[in-house]
Amino acid sequence: MSTAIQQRAHALWVIVLTFFIAYLLAIVPFPDWAMNYRPEWVPLVLMYWVMALPYRVGIGCAWFAGLVLDILEGSALGLNAMGLVIIAYVTLSLHQRLRMFSQVQQSGLVFTLVGLNLLLTHWLQIVTGQTIASNLMFLLGALTSAVIWPSMFQLLRHIRRSFDVH
Repeated sequence: MSTAIQQRAHALWVIVLTFFIAYLLAIVPFPDWAMNYRPEWVPLVLMYWVMALPYRVGIGCAWFAGLVLDILEGSALGLNAMGLVIIAYVTLSLHQRLRMFSQVQQSGLVFTLVGLNLLLTHWLQIVTGQTIASNLMFLLGALTSAVIWPSMFQLLRHIRRSFDVH
């Protein structure tokens, strides 16, 4: 086996492992009062990898990641997949500009995209009868995601560089 193929397989496992950890963090139980504050881990990891490796992680990966999240959360199949595809599409179309943005500007985009994803998901859950209409407290997850984005970005970049993922 050539070293290029080995390195590609190694890089794939690093990406898969980061998504696996994000899935674990997404389903870990929180107290009821803290559920609205839970960061959206899978969209954050997806945004990083799409921005860092747009030729490797894209819309197809986002669709698959969303389907896995739908299965883990027990939601309607395709609910999270659609939201993650939208996030991946916007990130993919802006990935070169995003690299030039400051951490604060990136956090603003994270807030917007994750908030849009949460709104869309919540609306679709209401339409499908999985939940009832409530206040907008569920959007606090977008705020906490934006707040932790700089740290998450630095951590994932360190992992990518340490394992020479490209």
